[in-house]
Amino acid sequence: MKTIGLIGGMSWESTSLYYRLINEYIKNKLGNLYSAKCILYSVNFEEISQLQKSGMWEKCGEILGEIAKKLEAAGADFIVICTNTMHKVEPEIKKYINIPIIHIAQAAYNKIAALGISSIGLLGTKYTMQQDFYKSILINNGLNVIIPDEDDIEFINNVIFSELCCGEIRAESKQKFLEIVKKLKNKGAEGVILGCTEIVMLISQKDIDIPVFDTTEIHAVTAAQMSIE
Repeated sequence: MKTIGLIGGMSWESTSLYYRLINEYIKNKLGNLYSAKCILYSVNFEEISQLQKSGMWEKCGEILGEIAKKLEAAGADFIVICTNTMHKVEPEIKKYINIPIIHIAQAAYNKIAALGISSIGLLGTKYTMQQDFYKSILINNGLNVIIPDEDDIEFINNVIFSELCCGEIRAESKQKFLEIVKKLKNKGAEGVILGCTEIVMLISQKDIDIPVFDTTEIHAVTAAQMSIE
């Protein structure tokens, strides 16, 4: 079994989901007392969040790159960045290590492609929805990516950082998210990516009548599968 190197804490709420999902997959696949071999480095998210807000992405890349280097030195066979947004600095992190990184957007695309979907809605932080680092992977693979309008982007971003990352689940926020998904569907989205690892705490497939791609589960299961290949 390969050892998974997890860069977590962004937020710890969703990182805990990664740990559970990875181990549940291993247990269900191998049985008995099997569990994942993994090493977790959990950051102080306040520090990372302030750097994001200040646009200091290069510094973020340095911090996570050094962490990835430590995980490799500790015996990790590959790296999993337990957040969508920080894949913005994935190219920088790669410079620090000699082991692969499982890219969350590529893992999501693989799942979407298997269903033959050509047009997808994307929810996430404003960085993920508005910038190209994430969308470009989907677009370059032939997907049409639809994002919410400006006001909805701000609402989603605020809920992620002010509520979900703090473990707060509000019924009114859930209702608004579902309304936003409906708008994306009306614009032609055949499915929707939950492109922030906290969003699954609020909405899931049971709430929505088009395919939902939960990147937390997709990423975690991809890591678990790679660990036992």
